[in-house]
Amino acid sequence: MTSAHVEPDGLVGPERSEVPLTLDEEAPKTLGLLDQGAFWANLGVSLLGFSGALFLLDPLGGKPVTLTAALLAAVVGSLIGTVMVGLAAIPGTRTGKPAMVLLRGLFGARLSYIPTVLNIVQMLGWGAFELWVIAIGAQAIFGTAVPYSVWVIVAGVVTIALTIRPLGALRLLRRYVTVGVVISMIWLAVALVAKGPTLADGGSWEAFAPAVDYVIALSVSWVPLAADFARHSRSSRAAFTGVVGGYTIAQVACLALGIVALALVGNDVDRVWDPFVAAPLGGLFFGILVLREVDQSFANVYSTTMSIQNLAPRWDRRVVSVVIGVFTIGIALLADVNSYGAFLSVIGAVFVPMFAVLVIDYFLLRGASRWNTDGDAPARWSMIVPWILGFFAFWIVTAPPEEMSWWDRAWVGVREAIGFVHQPWMSATLAAFLAAALVTLLLHPLTRRRAVR
Repeated sequence: MTSAHVEPDGLVGPERSEVPLTLDEEAPKTLGLLDQGAFWANLGVSLLGFSGALFLLDPLGGKPVTLTAALLAAVVGSLIGTVMVGLAAIPGTRTGKPAMVLLRGLFGARLSYIPTVLNIVQMLGWGAFELWVIAIGAQAIFGTAVPYSVWVIVAGVVTIALTIRPLGALRLLRRYVTVGVVISMIWLAVALVAKGPTLADGGSWEAFAPAVDYVIALSVSWVPLAADFARHSRSSRAAFTGVVGGYTIAQVACLALGIVALALVGNDVDRVWDPFVAAPLGGLFFGILVLREVDQSFANVYSTTMSIQNLAPRWDRRVVSVVIGVFTIGIALLADVNSYGAFLSVIGAVFVPMFAVLVIDYFLLRGASRWNTDGDAPARWSMIVPWILGFFAFWIVTAPPEEMSWWDRAWVGVREAIGFVHQPWMSATLAAFLAAALVTLLLHPLTRRRAVR
């Protein structure tokens, strides 16, 4: 009997495995529960989450919710959203395929290009947002002596470096970064609460459902890339538990701390980071959070690369990552961060109903047994129908904001035309999910008869 080869750092051979360069090679299964949990917990703590707590408190821009409603919305929305992400991760573990390649089994190879392109667009947007927030966070600590563009470029270069060895990056996060993040969050929470912020419990419960929708959107934005990392998980249970446990706890803590920080600055979102930096040793611990924000930009750039490989399976992911990283840096230098809230709404409207179709077909209709991820997988046009209807349901049920864009006004016209009246308890996200799921179930007998013929 021969003993397993042990590397100098104590890791056996398989732990040295990395993501294959093309889709022609098999994905290594090296990530355990701690790897997954630490990674998703890091993603759940975001500097955007601190400032985004304002959207949680006042999702409609003029109808603030109570403090109790906001905190409950954070918990409920995080649980719903992370369960969606966790379920989306399971097929990736079982098949070893990236997220967009998985959609070949749902829509067919050619039709999977539609969500793939949409995902590339959203990942580029998220990547640019993350580089922007890293640069602004760094300036909050060190001032403006170093230009914004320099911080963006530095963060972008680090991001690109992480994408070259993604599994190594995840293990690095688990071993070192997660510990620093936990300590920083606890230290800053104690420091901010000690300042005695006045958490006024005004407002109402009228916008509770939109607040939940906002939090779900924060989580659901990761649905289209969950399988990109879960494909390397040792088990489906580890992937699911890591997502739900790690991300939920971290996101709720992040939003709650954001509410405290906003209370200290009078809900001035432009100054939301000031209390963190002003706390004892705040520059150090806030700096750790700024540094770990790179894992968000890393996840987005890497998953953009995985999406592109669905279009071009034989392209070297390292080359693609470098190109995408440079492109993301360019976007970040010109990003319009004021569109952040609207950006999340679009993400929820597109990917929640698509996820519903995937879950129903894969888990309930025994799609797993016939899932075809080959490059010539036949088109399944019928799956487009529930996705589109779910998209419509999202916007019909969405509560109109106080200040409406042309898009919002168009949907107000649709509601009036069909006689639909929005009620405060309605959730656009759940409406989109249920509509897409129900239509998928109703279409199944028809599509099965056609397959038999």
